Amino acid sequence: MEFIEQTTKAKEKSIQAVLVAAIIFVSFNLRPAITSVGPLVNDIQNDLGLAHWSAGLLTSLPLIAFAVMSPIVPNISGKLTNSWTLIMGLIFLLLGLFIRTVANLFFLFFGTFLVGVGIAVLNVILPGIVKDKFPQKFALMTGVYTTSMSVFAALASGMSVPLASGLNLGWKYALLVWSVPAVIALIFWLFIVKIDKKDRPKDIKISGKQETSNLWRSSLAWQIALFMGLQSSLFYVTITWLPDILFSKGVSREMAGWLLSLTQFIGLPANFFVPILAERYSSQQKVALGICSFSLIGYFLLLISPAFWVIIIGIALIGFGLSGTFSLALSFLGLRARNARQASQLSGMAQSLGYIFAAVGPMLIGYIYDFSEKWTVPIITLIIIVLLTAFFGYRAGQDRYV
Repeated sequence: MEFIEQTTKAKEKSIQAVLVAAIIFVSFNLRPAITSVGPLVNDIQNDLGLAHWSAGLLTSLPLIAFAVMSPIVPNISGKLTNSWTLIMGLIFLLLGLFIRTVANLFFLFFGTFLVGVGIAVLNVILPGIVKDKFPQKFALMTGVYTTSMSVFAALASGMSVPLASGLNLGWKYALLVWSVPAVIALIFWLFIVKIDKKDRPKDIKISGKQETSNLWRSSLAWQIALFMGLQSSLFYVTITWLPDILFSKGVSREMAGWLLSLTQFIGLPANFFVPILAERYSSQQKVALGICSFSLIGYFLLLISPAFWVIIIGIALIGFGLSGTFSLALSFLGLRARNARQASQLSGMAQSLGYIFAAVGPMLIGYIYDFSEKWTVPIITLIIIVLLTAFFGYRAGQDRYV
């Protein structure tokens, strides 16, 4: 009997280890398909003749897909297993990555939308899985997978230009490189399906309309959604237009790509520690204000000075602030929910409403630049968005449940 118990415990630990690894591999795919585009926007514009506002659509389209798909994902996961829902998302992501390499406007935008659909599925289902599989370690696992995600996001930003120009892959195949981690993640989750026969979405299956409708009437849920949307808007605007902003200040295109990468690498400690710090306190209001202040100072420095060392400090602060607010937004999905089902529903609602706001960001900033032909007004707009993010983060940080 003792041998059987030891064998059972060893098997359970092995499954847990595989789940941790599988979650990490999925997290590798949550941003590279998007962050790899920013440094290559100029090449894509020159190749296909895109205006700034339509180039911004390359970043906004995935966000529109996030908004459309996010409220649907909990229903899908209620009919499929968690693993099969993730597999479906990975398949859509792979299809989009391949389709958008066709040098045609329709396929470029359609493939980009499919990329967004795939990532939306992964975005929504992961907090529910973590809440379900690791209820006592939710903050730790949130920190782990957001940090892993940010590492690959940063690599994608920094490697885009070297892959396209240095290895002569061109922008199409430089973007296609990021299908590799998607294939690896897909293999991992097909293995999960095979070994984890008990994987059923019992705690995220929607049992009725009442609980979902309650979230839409919750002021706290709306505050979380707005916080998520505004911080997402800041992130996606930054990865889309920061290279162009830096280029206007005399930084080379390749260096601008690596500096964009720096903004994400510098935020790794915030990715990991902000969720753990947030969980230690019943209220996260001071955490929200503190982390937003980094971005506020960073954008202000980017506005007032063209000096290279000031730019470095500014983008470092921006990177730390953006990473921290993103981790805090994901933490709210678990900290403000009572169980995995509610976490999944809150995730769907918050990401749907949130990314509607986020989708407007890159196009709006691109349009403002096209109108003003300078980056001054767009950066001032970003500063205003940071202030709004801090306000809704303060409100969402209240010690209560949705």
